[in-house]
Amino acid sequence: MAGAGEDSRALFGAGVRAALEAWPALQIAVENSFGGVHSQEKAEWLGGAVEEYFFRNANLELDEVEDFLGELMTNEFDTVVEDGSLPQVSQQLQTMFHHFQRGDGAALKEMASHITQRKCKVRATALTTAREADKDDADSMEEMEVTATNDGAATVGVCPQTEPSGPDSQTIKEEDIVEDGWTIVRRKK
Repeated sequence: MAGAGEDSRALFGAGVRAALEAWPALQIAVENSFGGVHSQEKAEWLGGAVEEYFFRNANLELDEVEDFLGELMTNEFDTVVEDGSLPQVSQQLQTMFHHFQRGDGAALKEMASHITQRKCKVRATALTTAREADKDDADSMEEMEVTATNDGAATVGVCPQTEPSGPDSQTIKEEDIVEDGWTIVRRKK
C-alpha cells in the first residue's frame, strides 16, 4: 500500500506542476524574468513549495490557497495577479489535493492530462500610447497586453482569443490619460 501512496503523491506533484505551468500569470512572469535571472528556477521551486504547503495543511480553505499563491507571486516574481486566474488555479489545486486524499490516482492523472491539453502559450507585449512619454523618465511604467495562442489542434477553441476592435485597439487615447498619469479604462459599447 505504501507504493500506492507514493504513486498518488507523485501524481499529485505532477498535477500541481501541470496547473502552475498552464497558469498564464506565471508563464508571463517567467518569460519576462519578473523574478530576476532565476525566474525559471523559482517557477520550478514554486511547484514543490505548493505541494509541500498542501501536505503540511491538510484542511485548507480556497481563500487560504489563493492567499498563499498570491503571496508567492508577489514575493518571488514581484507580480500582483489581478486577471481572475488566482481563484481558478487555487480551485484546481484544491480539487487535485482532494483526489490525492481519497487515493484516486486515476482522477489525478485525468485532471493533470486535461490541464496539460488546455494549456495556452501567452505573450506580453508593450502597448503604445497616443501621447509619447519621455522614455528616460525613471517613474514611467510600461503597460502590457497579454495575448494567448494555442499549442496544438487539440486545444482549438479553448484559449480565449483577443478580438481587434478597430484601428486603435492597442492604443490608449490621449484624453484617457489624466494629469497625474493614471489611465481611464472605459467599458466597450
